Amino acid sequence: MEATGTDEVEKIKSKFMSAWHNMKYSWVLKTKTYFSRNSPVFLLGKCYHFKTDESGELSTDGSNFDKINAEISGNVEEFRKDFISRIWLTYREEFPQIKGSALTTDCGWGCTLRTGQMLLAQGLMLHFLGRAWVWPEALDIDNSDSESWTAHTVKKLTASFEASLTAEREPKILSNHHRGTLKRNCDDNEMRNEVYHRKIISWFGDSPLAAFGLHQLIEHGKKSGKIAGDWYGPAVVAHILRKAVEEARDPELQGVTVYVAQDCTVYSSDVIDRQCSLMDSGKADTKAVIILVPVRLGGERTNMDYLEFVKGILSLEYCVGIIGGKPKQSYYFAGFQDDSLIYMDPHYCQSFVDVSIKDFPLESFHCPSPKKMSFKKMDPSCTIGFYCRTVQDFEKASEEITKMLKSSSKEKYPLFTFVKGHSRDYDFASSPLHEENDLFSEDEKKRLKRFSTEEFVLL
Repeated sequence: MEATGTDEVEKIKSKFMSAWHNMKYSWVLKTKTYFSRNSPVFLLGKCYHFKTDESGELSTDGSNFDKINAEISGNVEEFRKDFISRIWLTYREEFPQIKGSALTTDCGWGCTLRTGQMLLAQGLMLHFLGRAWVWPEALDIDNSDSESWTAHTVKKLTASFEASLTAEREPKILSNHHRGTLKRNCDDNEMRNEVYHRKIISWFGDSPLAAFGLHQLIEHGKKSGKIAGDWYGPAVVAHILRKAVEEARDPELQGVTVYVAQDCTVYSSDVIDRQCSLMDSGKADTKAVIILVPVRLGGERTNMDYLEFVKGILSLEYCVGIIGGKPKQSYYFAGFQDDSLIYMDPHYCQSFVDVSIKDFPLESFHCPSPKKMSFKKMDPSCTIGFYCRTVQDFEKASEEITKMLKSSSKEKYPLFTFVKGHSRDYDFASSPLHEENDLFSEDEKKRLKRFSTEEFVLL
């Protein structure tokens, strides 16, 4: 009877906290974001220019868009469409109770898990959809609550931009046969993309069965001593994501693996071994790999010397973003302009969406407006992510990033390194690809414990 009373108190407490967090975090999207007209904007490897002859700033509320010519309008629209197409995962409430707790919301504690989900989602989008993919309905999102990116203005700009290109398009007349073939191919491709778009989001649903949902990530986190309600650091989340991908049973996910760098070192042979490992079906084929590198960009504060390197990383199309943020407040960094980072903020409490139902609403999984933050405000603890489809892609990426690390490092040692060979060749315990009984080896537990206190060795 006493246990039942305690459960009731916990449920009431949980509902009260949900109401409080909903009020506390509902203002997040209401602030405006400004972009300079004279500096390029980078978003996960893609570059956009808003440059005009006039100096000044672009407000994302569209207040001065009428002064911009059609070319700039197109760039603004393309950037916005690209940004909105990224998958946005935020605090949720009223989802199924997390096992071992009375929690039905992650408000106030789950932000790093959410930014980790966003990074993994971007990796999966590159894998299944490619970097060029954008959500066809991106510009239809209602953003009236966020006081930015006025839909009416953008649609007006889009119409103007398309009208300017009409004359170029009209002479390219296709036969009815070719038009029909192209339309069928286009429709088939769009249908395939939409299936994967929904499938990727469903893998991150807030239910116990979702492969990369909050419930599963918390279960994996328990092996490192974390429980629901704890705060998770970027490095711990990196290892949790690796375990979640390893344990995923969906056949579609058998072609993807995750590698987490050990002590700021990527061991090339370990990565290639993961890529060349047999799939569950016994099929011998190389896997795509998402490489996660937990690093620290300074001591107590972020060292500004690392700014150019971070900008260089976010300029790569195979970069899947950075799990970072401000102290005790995690953001998903996806781009930059000048010395400011562009990010998606998970600190926005939304209602639970049941992704198991057909045609579940997609709008709440796409952020209507970007946010910006000065690099110097960034917490030094973060995890950088890359996606490589093939072994050749990995080898090319490692060479490119190594050059970038050397050119940007003013110190004797780079931020992290790529080393040929296996970790075991350097007297490090190499964890097996498939572990039975225990999800984390003793060596990994020690490493996670060290990372959880955010203690890094600064060289």
